[in-house]
Amino acid sequence: MKIQPGFKVAIPITFIFCGLASGCKGVPTPTLTPTLAPLPTLTPSPTVPAWDNLALTPPMGWNSFNHFGCNVDETVIQEIADSMVSSGMQAAGYRYVNLDDCWMAPKRDAGGSLQADPKKFPSGIKAFADYVHAKGLKLGIYLDRGTKTCGGYPGSYGHEIQDANLLASWEVDFLKYDNCSPVGNFVTDYQKMSSALKATGRPILFSMCTWGFPGYWVIGSDVGHMWRTTSDIQDNWPRMLIILDANNVYASFAGPGHWNDPDMLEVGNGGMSDLEYQSHFTMWAIMAAPLIAGNDLRSMSQAIRDILTAPEVIAVDQDVLGIQGTRISATAASDKPEIWSKTLSGVNARAVVLFNRSEAAVDMTVSWSDLGLPSGAAAVRDLWNRTDRGIFQDRFTANVPPHGVVFIKVVSGGGNIPSITPA
Repeated sequence: MKIQPGFKVAIPITFIFCGLASGCKGVPTPTLTPTLAPLPTLTPSPTVPAWDNLALTPPMGWNSFNHFGCNVDETVIQEIADSMVSSGMQAAGYRYVNLDDCWMAPKRDAGGSLQADPKKFPSGIKAFADYVHAKGLKLGIYLDRGTKTCGGYPGSYGHEIQDANLLASWEVDFLKYDNCSPVGNFVTDYQKMSSALKATGRPILFSMCTWGFPGYWVIGSDVGHMWRTTSDIQDNWPRMLIILDANNVYASFAGPGHWNDPDMLEVGNGGMSDLEYQSHFTMWAIMAAPLIAGNDLRSMSQAIRDILTAPEVIAVDQDVLGIQGTRISATAASDKPEIWSKTLSGVNARAVVLFNRSEAAVDMTVSWSDLGLPSGAAAVRDLWNRTDRGIFQDRFTANVPPHGVVFIKVVSGGGNIPSITPA
């Protein structure tokens, strides 16, 4: 779809905020400004600015909110950073250690600057950034576009430049910018922080926590590297499906440097079975979603570790084409099996998920014609088991357990599956 400057769109979005202590509750819907500002004229440059290089593939990392909420402190987050390295997650591609809400003091200092909570982070954020960087990781932090964060701490409204400069001085690498307590204009507030981050000269990845697809104005405008397309995820199967279906709608807007964010992963937090977590991770991977873990890395089981570090599944998410996979079977239903496909780099290569949302095992078949591939022989590889399934003619059939997936790579018509040592 080509959007002309000045074109007006109205996007109905229902906003749901899952509170820190009281569970989900309704909050006032922020005012959206649907009028598109004219896009800036881009001047060709012999070098690509660092901003444009920050998210050529979906960002991977960890965030404190889903497991710890406001119970964060220097010791816990240092231990998480240690565990990201020792668990193999860093080697698998995870880079960002992100502090969510409640890291700051209740008030700004006399000069108007944000302060770390002296009890939770007595060494300060800069010292913590140094600790994380020394491990080869990057530090992320949380701010809010309104007057207060969702946890009631100082917001950045009216302090955008000051706060961006402070983050740069601390050598922060990632900003999650939330949407609570708004008083300004939705579009302008996110644009202000984006401009302020760019002006610091430090490459800070900008994650727009907009609680729903922000609008066509973000496309081509270079505002953020990722934006929420949904309200908050929860650690249960029905909610994960709702988030999945909502994010699928916006697949055409994702690509290198700008990703749809269906919210952070719940893998390992205890509300679903390991099989359901495997499905959850699979669906985020085929959607080219940012992979931001949210569990306690210090105590995760081997099964959860294996899910979060599965190399061939992560490779689908990180494929350089940056195409978001979509549902290619019938319209979503909470109790029906469905097929998803994602075009991969290479010749005639597809990632395919046979996804069984129902309560009983089912045989599922995908045809090469469903995938836009030529008929005839095609090689099939099982991405979770890291084994070649063989050569199949025109179609592939597998039995899929309830709430489970079969995740395969199909290559036909002269394509090639690289040899990978089985797990």
